[in-house]
Amino acid sequence: MDPERLEALLGAVQAGETSVAEALAALRTMPVDALAYARLDTHRALRTGFPEVVFCPGKTPEQVVGILARLREHHDRVLATRCEPAVADVVRAALPDLQWHPLPRLLTWGHVAPEPPGAGRVAVLAAGTADLAVAEEAAVTAEMAGVCVERVWDVGVAGLHRVLAARPQLDAADAVVVVAGMEGALASVVGGLTDRPVIAVPTSVGYGASFGGLAALLTMLNGCAAGVAVMNIDNGFGAGHLAARIARRAGGAA
Repeated sequence: MDPERLEALLGAVQAGETSVAEALAALRTMPVDALAYARLDTHRALRTGFPEVVFCPGKTPEQVVGILARLREHHDRVLATRCEPAVADVVRAALPDLQWHPLPRLLTWGHVAPEPPGAGRVAVLAAGTADLAVAEEAAVTAEMAGVCVERVWDVGVAGLHRVLAARPQLDAADAVVVVAGMEGALASVVGGLTDRPVIAVPTSVGYGASFGGLAALLTMLNGCAAGVAVMNIDNGFGAGHLAARIARRAGGAA
């Protein structure tokens, strides 16, 4: 149940188009809709503005299908993360109207169209092409949250002039996501260029001494620029979700 559906239901009761008994039946499963293998939090969109998101690893394809099908009954959009291609094939065979995003391994259905100026704007920067999977996870997540997203790819510090040329996108954003592997220095650079809140995402991209993203994580945590928050390694979803919350508030959305 999302705010729009609840408002419509209450409006129908007020107008006499829906009986109290029918409204109670529609609300009966709130706030939990239980399956044999999952208890779905159908109140989450009312509390946080975004429905429960499905993390696919560890679930069978059939479980992912069942959860997504049930979530669609309650919400205007669904999002599943870290979905491997084989699982996506099974899910889309059962739910063909879901959209598959192969690079970030996301499945989506529905969308909240941005409504400027209240929607807010997020800029997502990727240091290199190898960081795009995580960056795109952040970008699609933010779009699913109903904000406008500006993608700025391949602006790593090895060619510093590239990120300097992206100043207009930084200045137009309400929040900035910076995705970088290797040494992760891009987050500090961007933090020194803008007064927007910066959400840094270290990626597991890099040679052996990067230790699967640990080097980038430590660089970002120890960065000298103020106004930079750091997500876990490869957590594009978390960054996109947080950036969208900040942007919607900055833009005036509830």
